[in-house]
Amino acid sequence: MIDINLIRTNPELVKENIRKKFQDQKLVYVDEVLKLDGQIRALKKEGDNLRAERNVKSSKIGLLMREKNVEKANEVKAEVVQINDRLTNIENEEANLSEQLKKLMMSIPNIIADDVPIGKDDSENVQRLTVGEAKKVDFEIPYHADILESLGGLDLDSARRTSGNGFYYLTGDVARLHSAILSYARDFMIDKGFTYCIPPFMIRSDVVNGVMSFEEMDNMMYKIEGEDLYLIGTSEHSMIGRFKDTIIKEENLPILLTSYSPCFRKEVGAHGIEERGIYRVHQFEKQEMIVICKPEDSMEWYNKMWQISSEFFKSINIPHEVMECCSGDLADLKVKSCDLNAWSPRQNRYFGELGSCSNLSDAQARRLGIRFKTKDGMKFAHTLNNTVVAPPRMLIAFLENNINADGSVDIPTVLRPYMGGKEKILPKNK
Repeated sequence: MIDINLIRTNPELVKENIRKKFQDQKLVYVDEVLKLDGQIRALKKEGDNLRAERNVKSSKIGLLMREKNVEKANEVKAEVVQINDRLTNIENEEANLSEQLKKLMMSIPNIIADDVPIGKDDSENVQRLTVGEAKKVDFEIPYHADILESLGGLDLDSARRTSGNGFYYLTGDVARLHSAILSYARDFMIDKGFTYCIPPFMIRSDVVNGVMSFEEMDNMMYKIEGEDLYLIGTSEHSMIGRFKDTIIKEENLPILLTSYSPCFRKEVGAHGIEERGIYRVHQFEKQEMIVICKPEDSMEWYNKMWQISSEFFKSINIPHEVMECCSGDLADLKVKSCDLNAWSPRQNRYFGELGSCSNLSDAQARRLGIRFKTKDGMKFAHTLNNTVVAPPRMLIAFLENNINADGSVDIPTVLRPYMGGKEKILPKNK
């Protein structure tokens, strides 16, 4: 949510930002906000004037009663009652208009960074760099589900019977590899100076509304029936929500946290949810990183965060590209974002999002009331989030980039301590 003062002082800048995001249907929201804001401010002024008038009249009643001018005192009392009735109406009207204003404000996208490429959707994202040598092989790499099954590590049929499409069982060495990657990611982030955290896996609606846009919520979140609780789609939600309505000491910034959680997503409209495999699923596990910092430091942290992820994937032999998200591909709360996409030697192209790094400036902080105190007064903090690793999706890239012609899969050196010293995973028929 942007600062309403920006709309008051520079509505055209806000409208131009909406156009850059190709959301022209929201242009009217700016004028509607200005109209509602004017009405609310007029009501506040009227209310303040009436309260001042009431105070004067209330004092006058006491004076009249002391003078035993009961008739005049009763007239003034009646006037005070009328003022109170009007104040009640003003308060109700103001609350109604404020709710309308808040809904509109939460639908207006955040102001994107000046260097964000302008484009309608992810097809117009821009490759910034590539990391690692794109692997070329002289043998055919099977589809990832076939690799997993050959390793005795995937059971989709049973998952369909127990849970439906979009779920899976991982078993044996593959399940161990899945956990090994998460454990390595945890230690990798701790070594980078981040504090490890396991958060709640359910959050209330006020936190959901604070961390994401309405569209994202509808497409992602599972609601717990009969409860004001949602299953998290990423631990960023509960990690940022942890600081709701708090005032952070300036000397404690930045706050660096890395969190583990299962994640649950509806994947509404997602292509391929019915396909065989684990690319799009309703349940997965994830290691996340978040940073809460001063506004002047957020872009520096944004660059540090995606570079940490890039270093992580390089350490487990996954070549990747860093793709700058264009304006139309940015969720409404984001100022700037980039995706890390894995190299697929099977398809001979970059394919498969390993993670996404985002700077949300003070959008989440305004919604949730996350502030810090300075000598110049209170300021909203900036929040950032980034995926460290999210198996099982990244297993696809891992397998393709570490598989051998005989079907065995190499275990990178950094993962071997978490795999009991194993150097390879062998097919079950070997």
